[in-house]
Amino acid sequence: MTAVALAAATLVAPGKGILAADEDCTTMSSRLAAAGCAPTAENRRAYRELLVTTPGLASGISGVILSGETLRQRLSDGRLFPAALADLGMMAGIRADSGVRPLAGSRGETVTEGLDGLLPRLREYAGLGAQFARWRAVLRIGPGTPSPLAVRANAQALGRYAAACQDAGLVPIVEPEVICGGTHSLGHCETVTSVVLLEVMAELHEYGVDFEGVVLAPNMVLPGSESSAGPSPAEVAEATIGTLNGVPFTLAGVAFLPGSQRPERATENLAAMQHIPHLWPLTFCLSWVGPALTAWRGWPARWKAGQCAVAQQVSMNAAAVGGRYEREADPELATA
Repeated sequence: MTAVALAAATLVAPGKGILAADEDCTTMSSRLAAAGCAPTAENRRAYRELLVTTPGLASGISGVILSGETLRQRLSDGRLFPAALADLGMMAGIRADSGVRPLAGSRGETVTEGLDGLLPRLREYAGLGAQFARWRAVLRIGPGTPSPLAVRANAQALGRYAAACQDAGLVPIVEPEVICGGTHSLGHCETVTSVVLLEVMAELHEYGVDFEGVVLAPNMVLPGSESSAGPSPAEVAEATIGTLNGVPFTLAGVAFLPGSQRPERATENLAAMQHIPHLWPLTFCLSWVGPALTAWRGWPARWKAGQCAVAQQVSMNAAAVGGRYEREADPELATA
């Protein structure tokens, strides 16, 4: 097994998931401001330090995805973030794409950009201590969308990115996310997600990517957010696992995105997936820890409260993938 494959296996180790703390400066600043916290570089740094230094975080998190800004910043004790994560028993990741842009030739669809100069950039990230990277493609269900053009363009970009990652010694997290807005049915989302994943897998194969060194991070299958349907966790789990039929058995693992779901619903669905036969580790990519920011709000006296909120979300998800999740024990569901 290659070094990249070993690192990928570590990312999806039993009972652990991935924490994404890679919001760009504009997004993170707006979230700080909304929480009543000054949107400064220091507060962006401090919030990421709050996340990664949460006591016991490594018991449920294998790796943390950082932004380019955070990768080069230091904790208050002087350690660079990647070094601190290594000391704490976690891997450092990096967001490699530069965001979505309009896709020429389409009707309002997008493609994720950032391929120009990607390989030298990835090698620089590796030199700074990153061990894996993330690339997010966004596809939306609507009338006539996603089009074959948008699916193909985004899949090709993911293939080129994944091959470049492995050339640089990094694990690629391949993230084709189908956005579940609108009124579509659960079945429609399952069909679209299946088509997208088949195209992505074909492109990864075409670019000679080693699937043992890849972590797939797709969406869960859900009805549209404007739909009146309310499928059970078992129904969501069955439909979501069904989209993986074309995924190679050698893939390192699958880390599901919560999408627009409430965190506790995503956790319930993830727990239900563990009861369906599957070939790969099925874990989570926790992409937004809003309760931590709301609890902290930039106040030193509320640092511990923020970390308690992080620990609670991580522990519920870790319990879900470890087969220990109990709905009654989730405080979010108790108040939902």
